[in-house]
Amino acid sequence: MSYTVAVRALCEFTAREGNLDLRFTPAPTAQEGIAGHSLVASSRGPGYESEIALNGSYDVLRVRGRADGYDPVSNRLEEVKTYRGEFSSIPGNHRALHWAQARMYGHLLCETRGLTQLKIALVYFEIGSQKETVLVESQTAASLAEHFNLHCASFLIWAVQEHTHRLERDTALSALTFPHATFRPGQRELAVAVYRAAREQGALIAQAPTGIGKTLGTIFPALKACQGERIDKIFFLAAKSSGRALALDAIDQLHGGSAKLPLRTLELVAREKFCEHPDKACHGESCPLARGFYDRLPAARSAALAETRLDRAAVRAVAASHDVCPYYLSQELARWSDVVVGDYNYYFDTSALLYALTLSNTWRVSVLVDEAHNLVERARSMYSATLELSALATARNAVPTRIRKSFDALKRQWTALTQDQTEPYLLHDKIPVRFQTAVQSLTTAVTDHLAEAAFSVNDALLSFYFSALHFGHLAEVFGPHSLFDVTLSATAPGTCGSDETTSTLCIRNVIPAGFLAPRHTSAHMTVLFSGTLSPYHFYRDTLGLPDSTRWIDVPAPFRSEQLAVSVIGNVSTRFRDRQRSLKPIVGLLASQYALKPGNYLCFLSSFEYLQRVVQLTRERYPDLPIWEQTQGMDEAERTRFLERFTTESKGIGFAVLGGAFAEGIDLPGARLIGAFIATLGLPQINPINEQMRRRMQDRFGNGYDYTYLYPGLQKVVQAAGRVIRTEQDTGTVHLIDDRYRRAEVRDLLPRWWHVDDVLI
Repeated sequence: MSYTVAVRALCEFTAREGNLDLRFTPAPTAQEGIAGHSLVASSRGPGYESEIALNGSYDVLRVRGRADGYDPVSNRLEEVKTYRGEFSSIPGNHRALHWAQARMYGHLLCETRGLTQLKIALVYFEIGSQKETVLVESQTAASLAEHFNLHCASFLIWAVQEHTHRLERDTALSALTFPHATFRPGQRELAVAVYRAAREQGALIAQAPTGIGKTLGTIFPALKACQGERIDKIFFLAAKSSGRALALDAIDQLHGGSAKLPLRTLELVAREKFCEHPDKACHGESCPLARGFYDRLPAARSAALAETRLDRAAVRAVAASHDVCPYYLSQELARWSDVVVGDYNYYFDTSALLYALTLSNTWRVSVLVDEAHNLVERARSMYSATLELSALATARNAVPTRIRKSFDALKRQWTALTQDQTEPYLLHDKIPVRFQTAVQSLTTAVTDHLAEAAFSVNDALLSFYFSALHFGHLAEVFGPHSLFDVTLSATAPGTCGSDETTSTLCIRNVIPAGFLAPRHTSAHMTVLFSGTLSPYHFYRDTLGLPDSTRWIDVPAPFRSEQLAVSVIGNVSTRFRDRQRSLKPIVGLLASQYALKPGNYLCFLSSFEYLQRVVQLTRERYPDLPIWEQTQGMDEAERTRFLERFTTESKGIGFAVLGGAFAEGIDLPGARLIGAFIATLGLPQINPINEQMRRRMQDRFGNGYDYTYLYPGLQKVVQAAGRVIRTEQDTGTVHLIDDRYRRAEVRDLLPRWWHVDDVLI
């Protein structure tokens, strides 16, 4: 047996103590940290060595790491830490951790170079002033070895336990059997494709219809490949909580087939849904669960990892019994879990926890992306940034007079950017250098201010500060993948220095491929699966998957006889024709309901259109039971809407295409027997989408389809997919618009559909 661990991970396990302290203290960005390390190294004399790879052993433990620097002339090893603000604000338990790391590197260097003694320096480099604070100690090789052995011995028990768990896990997974007597139709084909992707180390796009058990069909083969491919973790990423629930249920099924399956599954939950004391700040002086967090963490961690299912309830229960914060306990448990179930952002966002852990621990991971058609828009939002002029004015009022000049400087550049604009929307070819400089100067000034007043931070200031930081970061990497635009809008008189208009600046990501590609490269395997991923090249291109990405289109288990699909080809739902479309749409609803009473959904392109159809329906057919989606429905209201669809009820529910009820809901059997889709789902033609179309045309040569047609038809097929959920279901779908008669539109509909043209 051997167990490899990084110096940083080992020390974070053995040397952290005291309070959890999440009071806001501005930290350097990764780029600033790298630059700070380079500045320190460049200021040293000749012969200075940087980034020294080191490794050593203790019993069966193999420890590796990379020391920041070593000066052989003075025989001094340096551990460099970058920070912002006052040196005195660095908590004592953080410095203790830094010393532990430096001494571990010191021992490894003495072992490697045959040194008998060594000077060790903690070099704290303040990014703003570029001032160094250096703490130095002299150590003998023997004392450093004693320190190394002490921490390794403390970690070894855990390492042996984890190694044993890994062996037991892999042995159990290699013998794991499918939890059901047979695969569903199409499920085996999907599972085989996922297993091959793991064996061949690559990416897979899998279009697989509802009803075949996609979640189990991807998790099971990914687990089966763990031993052979030496997979450390499986990340199951979902767009919604319902997707996470399906993943947890699928793993429960696997445990049912093997009661002693040693597999730890963790559900990551958003901080706002996990916080026990939302009225308190995240530090030991305010929150009792942060006080002494690291002192109680070892016992809480051990108790949690004795369980196999670490969902929200289980983590909360363990945290409560050990008086620790459940959210930050779950963050710690991500290091030691075999399967992590969470939102897309945990791996794909700019500051993604799971991606950062993957890189720092050099894990081999398999990434499963559920309902992956959602990832395009979600990724675009992750890599877009917005600045509001009104927010700038509000934030300016929250800072001392001495730093308001940086806000005023940004306001001047903002005015210069917008003063000649007469149209509501204007695209710029590039972000002006002076504007970027003003943003950077403002964030630097606010960073310094917050470092001094970290414990009394104004929310409006902090919100604008984070927006400006994100904007500045994306401005540095601005390119053809994004747009930079300015939108003018009316505002109340005197709101933000303008009597009539305010403005919004946006770096708007169009093609997230370049940002996501490193995530795919860092994974051993990436599988994107959904019922609507056609055409596959659209998702491959926009999501940054390699050209070698495999594609599988799993045949549907349904028969064309189960679903009557009609195209109403003599009605147009284009914006200019909507008034004329109302009577035929309402007549179709009533006639279909009279022909076969039951539960239906009618999807329209907007709330305004929906309300017009609902109003006419009520006027002409007052006895027809109807209910409607309204704007801003909360979770309870959405639940009540769906509860109207019972096996005994009858009526028509009206909803917006692409909204909460157009995908991800399950209404099998008599709960839903038909759908009317009175739109092609095409995004609105407006200046922003037209600029996106041009950008797509430049990049892929197919701008209209990439911007309008493919995203629109994906929504249509998702909505229609609510009708047939099982192999026993039957129903009807009416596609209302003459454009459904076009060949390029028909080609994007599911292959198993038999479509009839109908005139009304």
